Amino acid sequence: MRVLMVEDDHFHASYLQDALSEALPEVTEIFHAEDGEKGQDEALQGRISAVVMDLQMGHRNGIEAARSIWAQRPETRILFWSNYADEAYQRGIADIVPEDSAYGYVLKTASRENLKLALRAVLVEGQIMVDREILRLQRSNAGPRNRLDDSEFNVLLDLALGLQDRLIAERRNMSLRTVQNRLLSLYDKLGVDLSVEDQIPFNKRVRALNRAMVTRTINVATLEAAQREFEEWMRGR
Repeated sequence: MRVLMVEDDHFHASYLQDALSEALPEVTEIFHAEDGEKGQDEALQGRISAVVMDLQMGHRNGIEAARSIWAQRPETRILFWSNYADEAYQRGIADIVPEDSAYGYVLKTASRENLKLALRAVLVEGQIMVDREILRLQRSNAGPRNRLDDSEFNVLLDLALGLQDRLIAERRNMSLRTVQNRLLSLYDKLGVDLSVEDQIPFNKRVRALNRAMVTRTINVATLEAAQREFEEWMRGR
């Protein structure tokens, strides 16, 4: 069994390699890539069946790298591990994972035993496994009523990129009225209080972006990926 680690921190890479050796005696070779771009190239060029993927890296983040890997090799088993339990990461993973593929998401603060359990469950047994702590943190940050649906989340990303309503409508194939309704809905879910607008003048769009960052509904990696996707869309417009 050949496993690829994609991790830009050498301390974490060394720790992970030791955990892999202890948890998976089936592993015959362990490869290491230091960023997402090198990781996806290694996974696609070599005979790699399982990947442990950091999420926040330079030269392509973990979600973008995993998307490229799964686009060509959907059977690849990927365990994401990160310092962060952001909703943005969980949503990003859910959006790209192929049907019936094995994947997991574990925090770097997890105990060594829990990491080893996750490695075995995902990479060997082909299970889907999300760290209990990630789920707990997400439930504490926002209840189901406050969770943005996919349409609202896409409008939020375009808002964060600075797009005006008409361009959002064109890009997302919505009417202008639908875009405006999505904006009102995400203002409500993000806790932008429109009732105080007369007393405290503020920009609702900027306030919504502030709330989205504070609640980790979106993060820097999400915005960087969204910018690249927008530039690609503009080229084909």
